[in-house]
Amino acid sequence: MGNPANIADNLPGDPVPPRGRPKLLFLAYPFPPAKAPGCVRTWNIAMYLTRLGWDVTVVTPDPSILRNIEDNGAASREFDDVGIKRILTGHGWRCLAPNNLKCWNKNLGWFVGKIFRTGARKLGIDPHVGWIKAAEQACSALTAKDVDVILATGSPFAAFSLAKRLSDLLGRPYVLDYRDPWTGNPHAGHHLPRCATQKEAGVLKGCAAVTIVSPSWGCALDRRFGVGPKLHVVTNGFDPTEMEAVKPYDFGHCAFVYTGIFYPPKRSISPFLAALKLLRKSSQGNAKEWYFHYYGPDERYIREEAGRFGLTDRIVFHGRVPRREALSAVKGANLAVVITSVNEEETLEDKGIVTGKIFEAIGLVTPVLLIAPEGSDASAIAKPTGLVTSFSGTQLQDMVLFLKDIVCGQAPQPKNIEICSWSTISKKLDTLLRACMSFTRTTTNA
Repeated sequence: MGNPANIADNLPGDPVPPRGRPKLLFLAYPFPPAKAPGCVRTWNIAMYLTRLGWDVTVVTPDPSILRNIEDNGAASREFDDVGIKRILTGHGWRCLAPNNLKCWNKNLGWFVGKIFRTGARKLGIDPHVGWIKAAEQACSALTAKDVDVILATGSPFAAFSLAKRLSDLLGRPYVLDYRDPWTGNPHAGHHLPRCATQKEAGVLKGCAAVTIVSPSWGCALDRRFGVGPKLHVVTNGFDPTEMEAVKPYDFGHCAFVYTGIFYPPKRSISPFLAALKLLRKSSQGNAKEWYFHYYGPDERYIREEAGRFGLTDRIVFHGRVPRREALSAVKGANLAVVITSVNEEETLEDKGIVTGKIFEAIGLVTPVLLIAPEGSDASAIAKPTGLVTSFSGTQLQDMVLFLKDIVCGQAPQPKNIEICSWSTISKKLDTLLRACMSFTRTTTNA
């Protein structure tokens, strides 16, 4: 595949403008108003491609069957304003994903569901497999005239199989968007069976192109499946309009903020708390008022670690909060903390972790302390913005020196943050999708 930095330049053909607006069928299981991290990427893809001249139709579960959603009415009005159409689907076998889907999940229902979930996990069955049939039925009225390109985003990776089936039915090319690795996910708690790898190989073989969020993940995918020039890096990013509208929260003191979850022992808070302990012992750390604010569900874990480092009185817990509130906290913070992995030596999959929250902090013009392996993609991608300072999990003294600068008001200054905006990133995706249309037509006609 060559240099990972050049993955995005391997376009499959020269774009030829289609007649009228090209039509994109976007299979996006996570999509607003659902409350899920993946919704940030899918919403920005749909919105910016619409602005760039695409007719975008999103195939996604009906919000009425989801447990956690934002304001559905406001979201629907925004879709109308932007011009995004939706095909809303049902979902079978909801008991396989009871945290996200409304289902009978109490008493006997929970027990029966657990039996099915255990069996599905052992067999490598995607917990959202019940979406496939429902989505296929919802798309049954579509014809080739309604679609120019199919784009599927995963996870869930059942969407990739759905894309292939719709492609076979409609005779249209499909593109696969990896928000996370499928069978090579570094945060997976178990190994997927061989049949999952075979499914992945099958959908990759038939696709027109693959997009993935980091170069290292692209290299790992290419090593395993030989994807070659079909592979392109399309990172996550921030929406400038959304970030400009965020009002900063006034903490009234120097605030270090972390939003999200942890995956110990790889994504652990321990190195940062160790650095805070050393900061507290320093003259600057004692003279200044500072606190670490945590927004997320892992309060028990943070409390235990804070007690171990003697920092209980320096931690403020906010629990789960709406996205708007979390963004407000990051914008008002003196420093955002982002952790991909605290381990020194990692695989390509580990080095390729580029969590979305790093782009939000950049878009909010908030300095970032990044803990990641040396040579990580997160560090390389964010470095040109001037806002991200990267450390490995063992560079405690260097972290302390940096934190001293922050509490004394000497923060890094922004440089070229536009490179991480969806305004820039979407143009690359637009070019790729148009090129896929031309490439497919040329191949077919030949």
